[in-house]
Amino acid sequence: MHILHKQVYSIFLYLFLFIGICNASAQQKYAFSGRVITKSGVPLTGASIKITTGGNSAVTNADGKFFIQSLPSGHYKFKISYIGYKELKEELTLPLKDNQSIFFTLQEEENDLSEVVVTGRTVVQETNRQAFNVTAVDAKKLYNTTLDISGALDRVAGIRVRESGGVGSNFNLSLNGFSGNHVKYFIDGIPMDNFGTSFQINNIPINIADRIEVYKGVVPMWLGSDALGGAINIITADRYRNYVDASYSFGSFNTHRSVVNAAMTSQKGFTVQLNAFQNYSDNDYKVDVEASDIYTGAYAAEASLRRFHDTYHNETFIANVGVVDKSYADKLLFGITLGQNYKEIQTGARMVTVFGGWHRRGNTIMPTLKYKKEDLIKGLDVTINANYNLGKEQNIDTMNVRYDWYGTTKPNGSNGESSRSLYEYKNNNGLATTMLNYQINDNQSLSLSNVFSTFNRKGSDPLNPGNAQYELTKKTNKNVLGLGYSFDVKSKWSATVFGKFINQNSINGGGAAAGNDNVSKFGYGGATTYFIKPNLQLKASYELTNRMPEAYEIFGDVENQEGNPGLKPEKSANINLGMNYSFSLNENSYLFFAANAIYRNATDFIYNKLNNNQSKLVADNREGVRTWGGDAEVRYSYKDWLTAGTTFTYQYLQNLQMFEPGYTGVSIVYKDQMPNIPYLFGNSDVSVSLKNFGKKGNNLNIGYNLLYVHAFWLYWPSQGGKGVNDDKKVIPEQLCHDLNLVYSLAKGRYNIALEGKNLTNASLYDNFSLQKPGRGFYLNLRYFFNKNNNN
Repeated sequence: MHILHKQVYSIFLYLFLFIGICNASAQQKYAFSGRVITKSGVPLTGASIKITTGGNSAVTNADGKFFIQSLPSGHYKFKISYIGYKELKEELTLPLKDNQSIFFTLQEEENDLSEVVVTGRTVVQETNRQAFNVTAVDAKKLYNTTLDISGALDRVAGIRVRESGGVGSNFNLSLNGFSGNHVKYFIDGIPMDNFGTSFQINNIPINIADRIEVYKGVVPMWLGSDALGGAINIITADRYRNYVDASYSFGSFNTHRSVVNAAMTSQKGFTVQLNAFQNYSDNDYKVDVEASDIYTGAYAAEASLRRFHDTYHNETFIANVGVVDKSYADKLLFGITLGQNYKEIQTGARMVTVFGGWHRRGNTIMPTLKYKKEDLIKGLDVTINANYNLGKEQNIDTMNVRYDWYGTTKPNGSNGESSRSLYEYKNNNGLATTMLNYQINDNQSLSLSNVFSTFNRKGSDPLNPGNAQYELTKKTNKNVLGLGYSFDVKSKWSATVFGKFINQNSINGGGAAAGNDNVSKFGYGGATTYFIKPNLQLKASYELTNRMPEAYEIFGDVENQEGNPGLKPEKSANINLGMNYSFSLNENSYLFFAANAIYRNATDFIYNKLNNNQSKLVADNREGVRTWGGDAEVRYSYKDWLTAGTTFTYQYLQNLQMFEPGYTGVSIVYKDQMPNIPYLFGNSDVSVSLKNFGKKGNNLNIGYNLLYVHAFWLYWPSQGGKGVNDDKKVIPEQLCHDLNLVYSLAKGRYNIALEGKNLTNASLYDNFSLQKPGRGFYLNLRYFFNKNNNN
């Protein structure tokens, strides 16, 4: 462990030295900055400034400011555009005169001016204006916290992230009732199916992202997914050309997190991008368990004991090298993702089963290719991505003992704690994606996407060399082909229709007789939005979607997921209705309101249940599950120092399987509410920002967040009492209070944050009553330098 940490810290040291060299080498370059404003002087956020004669481009920030660098002397033509405004063309000659200020003024398009509200919109706000039922999270506002991606998502209406413990624990994200593999994850539009256990949303720090897009229900065709109920797309923070963003945090349960993001881009477009992060925690928090002494049998119904075998750490390093802003490529990057993780396994699927030696290791070795070019030929945009994960996973269970919750051991024959093993395997995950978008004219476009992925598990176990199971083929190939058409009238209405053809071939065992399954499915859908006013939007979308069983559901995960080769593909008809409304209460107060209604009708619905001996989870099909519900968000801001908001989600999942296997007669749980799924939950938050606190350029932010989850059944509601206090097992009601203070100095270059999580030390449970950490305190230190803004 000491050697490992020494290597990790050496990597971070090298990164700092690299950025210092890069910044030193980029001192003699021409650059200029300016602002984009309306005719009345209002700054426009998210306006595009593009050099039509080649070179860099930029997008304005919240103050309408932009910065372009790495340009040689010469004459340049610019195109400035913003939705709802006439496109502007300008020319400039570099270098500029000293202290020359650049202002680009845009004029509104000739619309009904009585209805026009002149408001600058961020990229996040523009994302939320899509026809799809989408919510975008501005990750930049969370950079000074210790949140990972899953923690940020847990505050979004309609989402509930359920974890089985502390840092690095297994997680299950529920999105409008659909969970697990029903929801797909992407990073910059690239599926994350093959990224391995070292790179998951509950160990990726929030600082990696610029924003997170949450698609609820209908998923855009360009994501190339067979998602059943939604998608999460993480957009990385590559907007800066020469910068370093580094943070380190430590706190309760011996938890340490480090993040370094950096980039350097030369005058000729050569670029190097680096991201590195690590997480470490002992996860030795106290839990309330039913415990008995393994020798005496002395029983304690509610013992408060500390977890003793739950250490987790992971380290990830991502590097991309290539060129940007070339005639043949807006972006051409060759990269490598390297990662490793170590996880001790404290419990089984329930806390009554406890382990003291079983653990797993894994690594990621993944070369990558990224290519993007707009107007490869006039109107045609091309995006290509490819990667292949050569990493390994290993399941290590070599101690022939049995543990109790007091840490006492007892000999247990020769079968290990769970199943004696040193099984090491490769999943051999490969991925290739292609996206073509052709702009027919100002209003119409065609899109074609194709995503191919492969899985081929191969491994061996020196402790069980004769186990024939390890020699059996476990392989899947999947291809998702999509075609879409869009019609758009800017700031008024838009519509998209699309179709998807999915094919998957799975081999489980030795040849067709042992399970060679080739399945093809076709789905289709559409989405439309209409702006009654620029600040009042209506949305509607429909999709008939299919999802193939994942490799882990078919073959298992060699830990707590049992395989089920007989799983069928699932299908769902999804309907979404939504509206967004934003308005000013007065010149200082702003109110935003969003509401969405959902309906899902799924057949052969795949869900997780406990296996026969209740030691592992196993995926299974239900003939039908119907879901309806909705979510809403209200957000208020006053001037630039107070923001507050709340989200609310209700979802009802109903079992439509009339007959249970092996039984005659109508099932007692027919039309019952699906168990072990939260159905009522929400968040509230308030933040106060004190500008120039202590000194000009220093700011103090004080934030509070409340999480509420209503009690829900662990088992079928019809199989037990009538209330949550009866003999039936329930996941109890949860209330979690978090508080954070962030002090930023020198206009955000130096940041100090203090966080208190679960301040009341409430007992929190998500999955099968697996208890989560209690009260914890964390200190976060962050340094940010962006040469583009001379920050």
